[in-house]
Amino acid sequence: MGTWLPGDLDQGATAMDDRALYQTILGLTTPWEVERVELREATQEVDVWVAAATGTAFGCPQCAAVSPVYDHVERRWRHLDTCQFRTLLCARVPRVRCATHGVTTVRVPWAEPGSRFTLLLERLAIAWLQDATPTAVGRRLGLSWDEARGIMERAVRRGLARRTTAPVARLGIDEKSFLKRHQYVSVVVDLDRGCVPHVADDRKATSLTPYFTALTPAQREGITAVAMDMWEPYCTTVRAHVPDADAKIVFDKFHIMQHVGAAVDTVRKQEHQVLSAAGDTRITRTKYAWLTNPANMARRARRAFAALRDSTLKSARAWAMKESLRRLWHYTYVGAARTFFRRWYGWAMRSQLEPMKKLARMLKAHLENILTYLTHRITNAVTEGLNAKIQWIKYGARGYRNRDAFKMAIYFHCGKLDLEPRPS
Repeated sequence: MGTWLPGDLDQGATAMDDRALYQTILGLTTPWEVERVELREATQEVDVWVAAATGTAFGCPQCAAVSPVYDHVERRWRHLDTCQFRTLLCARVPRVRCATHGVTTVRVPWAEPGSRFTLLLERLAIAWLQDATPTAVGRRLGLSWDEARGIMERAVRRGLARRTTAPVARLGIDEKSFLKRHQYVSVVVDLDRGCVPHVADDRKATSLTPYFTALTPAQREGITAVAMDMWEPYCTTVRAHVPDADAKIVFDKFHIMQHVGAAVDTVRKQEHQVLSAAGDTRITRTKYAWLTNPANMARRARRAFAALRDSTLKSARAWAMKESLRRLWHYTYVGAARTFFRRWYGWAMRSQLEPMKKLARMLKAHLENILTYLTHRITNAVTEGLNAKIQWIKYGARGYRNRDAFKMAIYFHCGKLDLEPRPS
């Protein structure tokens, strides 16, 4: 932000001082120079008029062919404030008549085509938008919500246009809901770089097709592992586009344990209804004790839970199955892990606990791509970390009603794109 205000010069200063100072501040080089500086105290604004030197030859912005000047159009760009004064960069920009492309407006070095803001202002806004909402940044810079949002959108378009399709060896795929969970986007994550290279509409089998078809055959061949939950449409897409996909799909162990926890909780709720009817309140308000990993429990909580854990309750049996299943991902050899699961499956099917039997059947049906973890040792932990960031984005925006706006925000914050504007 500026620290100097026109009009504060001492009595020996001249108009040339104003022009020279802004010439330096704006970083203008030949043929552009500051023509005059106008201070409007009533509106607390500064107009900095810029012009090209007389006789300057301009090239067509599309083909660079030197072309005659056709006319001029007056344009204004919002610049960083000079102290508390709103600063506007003004110029009569030449339009040239190109033999090939007709009449076109020449590009100026202080702003991108179509932008109403200088490069310096956009860079500052982009930096602040990384950590704050468009509303907060707009309030600080004196921009409307639409203007701040427009800067974000242009930054994302720039970043996506500059991005190259780099090889990705290990992918994560997950969905993210918005609009009160009635709508979804599918998120592809580069697990090695920790960024989102692609966001797609919905979570259908066709949602991720554009991402994979944009890759070269060599890049698809170079994908070594894909972590995801057991959502069949995603599996269908990966199998259709990734060679030897069945050996590369890894069902995320954290998603699997969520399913296991849900089955245990169903057993607890069913048992709680029976016990409550008989006046037994032992498992009242104990939901999170059954679901929490014992390693993450405080010592007092672990001691309080011990009596329930060691009881003959159905919930205790379901909990024991949940904790035993964690051992599956500690095996080194697939054969040994398969033997362990076969024994665990038999235990679940003999348990007479229908939620656990249903879970066991589901895991058996997906076992091959659960065991691929032992080969690739990947999870969707990076994806879940980005999901937490996306959740923060949703909270800061108070939700999204527009899917395109939601996708744009994900790219802006999680895409690791080159967002900054550059001189023409």
